[in-house]
Order: sequence, then structure tokens, then C-alpha cells
Amino acid sequence: MHDRSLSRTRNELSAFLIRHRKQLTPADVGLPATERRRTPGLRREEVAALAGVGLTWYTWFEQGRDIQVSEKFLLSVAYALQLDDAECSHLFLLAHRRPPPPEAHQSMSVTPGIRQLLDDLPRPAYVQNLRWDVVAWNAAADALFGFSARARADCNLLRLAFADPDMRARLPGWHDDAPRLLAQLRYDIAVAPDDPAMRALIEDLQVLSPSFGQAWAMPDSTIAARGIRSIVDSAGSLHRFHHETLVVNEHRHLKMVVYFAA
Repeated sequence: MHDRSLSRTRNELSAFLIRHRKQLTPADVGLPATERRRTPGLRREEVAALAGVGLTWYTWFEQGRDIQVSEKFLLSVAYALQLDDAECSHLFLLAHRRPPPPEAHQSMSVTPGIRQLLDDLPRPAYVQNLRWDVVAWNAAADALFGFSARARADCNLLRLAFADPDMRARLPGWHDDAPRLLAQLRYDIAVAPDDPAMRALIEDLQVLSPSFGQAWAMPDSTIAARGIRSIVDSAGSLHRFHHETLVVNEHRHLKMVVYFAA
């Protein structure tokens, strides 16, 4: 049973690679179309060159042979074949039977559909990546947090909660919220413990906020949360919230945090 399952996976891997190779044209990858081709798509040697890997090794890989390949090799092939996040994860699962390594710092963008969903929501909502960078938000969230008036590097919920004096002054429940945010951060760190962006975030917060450093050194002892439960708006009105978290893109670790009036 195991051998048959392994053989089927290799066949699926081979079919997957061939299909995506044949879907691309030389123009798609910036290569000149110098002659008429008998078969559609790119040649194996072109994919190998684009990926920066050996032709023989790529050929064996595409044929589904029993060879071991590195994560770097898989990421290079995924880039050469212009795979999206879901397709890249599928490639990893077929080849390594595990998803690609997570990246905490992702591009600051969401799809038009997610953008429209945010704008249609009447309540505060934003999308954050694994590093807690807020990559998109709606008008209601902007009214509370002032994302649009901040530099991109400062649109990070942990930076706002721990290292922004003006924001912290508007958080009457900070001493209750802070441990919950850190409990969630510990879970997120566990997803990508060696990611440089995650390590840099922790180091920066320890420098910028003594309160963060003290709390981070304490053992986790509370319920995790991604949002702020009480905040005073720019007009001086107090708002209390509870939150729901929706998965926007599991491969890019993007999550939408939606605020509901408590």
C-alpha cells in the first residue's frame, strides 16, 4: 500500500510539473520566441535555466524519480513556473509531504475581493500578516487606529500597542489587552520560529518598549487575542469590542480581524 501510494504521488508530481510547464510561453517568462515549437509551453531546459538548477536534476524531478530535493530547489522551480501560493504549497506537499516554510513578512497587498469585503463591512476590520503588519484596512478601522496617516513600517498592531505613546494613552484596558496580544504572538512565533522578520520584530519591540520586554520575559498565563478590546477614539468616546478572526490566505498567513461592539 505504501509503495503504491508513493508511486501515485510521484505520478501526480510529474503531471503537475508538466501541466504548469506547458501552460507557460516563452513570452510569459521573458524569453524570445525564436522559432515555431512542435509542442506548447516551455522546454525542460528553459525551466531548469530559469530556476537555476541542473537540467538532469530537473528532468529526473519532473519524471517523478526517487530523488531528494531541497526547499531552495522547490522554491526555485515554483518561481520559474510562476506558481501562486496555493500551487507552491501543493508542489511542496507532493515533493516533501509538507508545506513550504512560512514567511512572516509578506507583500503589502490583498486581492480586490478582500479589499471590497473590507470596504463593505460597517465595523472596524483589518488584515494582518504573521508578523502583525496591518496590510489592509477599512474606513472604520482607520478612524480608530489612523493607519492611513502612518508610515507602512508603523502599521503594525504590536508597535501601536507597545511602542506608540499616543496610542497607548487611548487604550484604557492596556494592562488586560497586552498579555492577550503577547499570548497570540507566542503562537505565531511557533509557526515560524526561525524567520528573520519575526526575530527582528521581537528585538525591535524589546528596544522600543520596556513594557514589552518585561511582559515577554514572563510566562504565558492568559487567553490569546489578536485585537484591542477597548479604545478611545479621537473624539474622546470609549468603544469596547470583541473580535473574530477570519483566514484570508492560509499559505501567506493573512488573517482578517473584525471588531464587534461588545
